[in-house]
Amino acid sequence: MAIEFSARVARLPDYPVAGGYSLPEHVALLASNESPDPPLPEVVEAITRALARANRYPDPSAWDLRRALSDRYEVPANHIAIGNGSCDILLAAGEALLEPGAEVVYAWPSFSVYPHLAAAAGARAIEVPLRDDHYHDLDAMGREITAATRLVLVCNPNNPTSTALPLDEIADFVASVPKHVAVIVDEAYCEFNTLQDPDESLDLLRRHANLVLLRTFSKIHGLCGLRVGYGLCGAEAFVSATDQVRQPFYCNSAAQAGAIEALKHSDAVAQKVERNIVARVTVESGLQDLGIEPAESQANFCWFDLPGGAESEDDIVAGLQERAVLVRAGKALGRPGALRVTYGTPQENDRFLAALGELLDTP
Repeated sequence: MAIEFSARVARLPDYPVAGGYSLPEHVALLASNESPDPPLPEVVEAITRALARANRYPDPSAWDLRRALSDRYEVPANHIAIGNGSCDILLAAGEALLEPGAEVVYAWPSFSVYPHLAAAAGARAIEVPLRDDHYHDLDAMGREITAATRLVLVCNPNNPTSTALPLDEIADFVASVPKHVAVIVDEAYCEFNTLQDPDESLDLLRRHANLVLLRTFSKIHGLCGLRVGYGLCGAEAFVSATDQVRQPFYCNSAAQAGAIEALKHSDAVAQKVERNIVARVTVESGLQDLGIEPAESQANFCWFDLPGGAESEDDIVAGLQERAVLVRAGKALGRPGALRVTYGTPQENDRFLAALGELLDTP
């Protein structure tokens, strides 16, 4: 007789994990929106020092990290949620806010973790299609908010489409949401967004107690392997509720130490943003030379429809992998016939464009 699992397990969708973990080092890993730059030496040193005390549990409150983030963003430390990556905070928000009969509203395609929140809680997910230009349709999302809505998610810049809405549109939308509904603006890629300074959205927290700005050290700081994210919250209640539904010690000592050190190096962040802009322009221009018009990226990746549509997607993805380039297929991200491609090193970007050109020319 087989083990019987709960109905919740059957409801949960599989997260579309990218490949590449066992591929040779020469393969261009452009599938997971990782940074091509390794952590700074100072960050590695801080992590190494923390490992010397790996026989001790990490600070369960992550107080030093909260205090460092508080100093950086001028947000009270008790209004800052810490997580094992930003996904941890998202899933905890689902546990704390959703239940059968409740609703969560988000755009689609958007971050692949969002469908897990409703499925895990037995709540109803309201997926609002993006506009034809790959942007959120905030008006349509607003019309879906009902008395049953507990949570609204806005990914800005949006993953996987790389697009970002101006802050004034985000501000108007947040102001329109009923105050008993939690709003998470997922800003995992905000540092790459040239429409605004990342600090500009912080003022919204002072006006809206139901708002959370969700961010991560995985992208701009290049700490994907450590898994540390954070939420800047309009009120302490969100922090308390999400902490209550999670296991203790959810952010390890090495992650806390590395994140604290990373915050000290704003100059390195600025340099990474500059390199990303160069990569963005290079890849966008190269795609246009191939007759492809990508979405207007404000992230560290691009998004575009393939000329051959969904029918060509598998062959293109496989052909790129044969040429040592790994990308993400659109069908795994909610839009068959599209590709999401992370910006890599200049050499990797050139290899991607050359490989794609070869494949598109193949009869």
